[in-house]
Amino acid sequence: MSLLASALKLENVVYDKKGPIGYVTLNRPKVMNALNKATINELQGVFEDARNDSAVRGVILTGAGEKAFAAGADIAEIANDTAVEAEEATRRGQALTDLIENLGKPVIAAVNGFALGGGCELVMACTIRMAAESAKFGQPEVKLGVMPGYGGTQRMPRLIGRGRALKLILSGEVIDAAEAYRIGLVDELVPDAHVIERAETVLKKIMANAPLSVKYSLEAVNKGMETSVAEGLLLEASLFAVCASTDDKKEGTSAFIEKRSPNFRGK
Repeated sequence: MSLLASALKLENVVYDKKGPIGYVTLNRPKVMNALNKATINELQGVFEDARNDSAVRGVILTGAGEKAFAAGADIAEIANDTAVEAEEATRRGQALTDLIENLGKPVIAAVNGFALGGGCELVMACTIRMAAESAKFGQPEVKLGVMPGYGGTQRMPRLIGRGRALKLILSGEVIDAAEAYRIGLVDELVPDAHVIERAETVLKKIMANAPLSVKYSLEAVNKGMETSVAEGLLLEASLFAVCASTDDKKEGTSAFIEKRSPNFRGK
């Protein structure tokens, strides 16, 4: 166990930092990486670390083993939850997906195997979603007498439209990666053996750009989606002005004029 894992008391998640990339791996393959409360808490700690570590420029989120990214909540754990306990658990899951979505750094989901329930909701919170060709997606909570609780009822309609989202949520249907790509639930299909490699390639292209420009672009899109176009444009103009005041803007424009590669420092 690494010093970082020990400090965060990680038992269900593996967190590795390789250069500017943080690799977060759900690591409960015997139960298809089911999301029990301990795993949610560990993920919260890991993503807070990634947010606060200036050396980390982006994150790849995946699951251990070949069967699952995350096959949803740990059913045995939630079976006897009271209403109060269930709401508390849902709020923790929502806080995690909100943290991932608004990390200020790109988070790429590298989806292998099943991404169901809370697993699918983790995927939807990510900046970009890469799916192995064998991956499968769904929100089957209605089959258990509950409903999506980690943001699925809100993010899925925004990603794929109200009708398609309701069809998946209300039926509990599980779809394959090709269908998920067709309806816009994932952004790219990748052969199973190359999903991490492809996520790294895309992330490196993003990380070649100015960190603050990436951060504020993410904020403009995420916050703008929650407002009117007019309010979103005001936010865009404000964040553009912030970018224009940075050292990285001076470096980027100078490098362009001088026909050289920029050396961005996130300042």
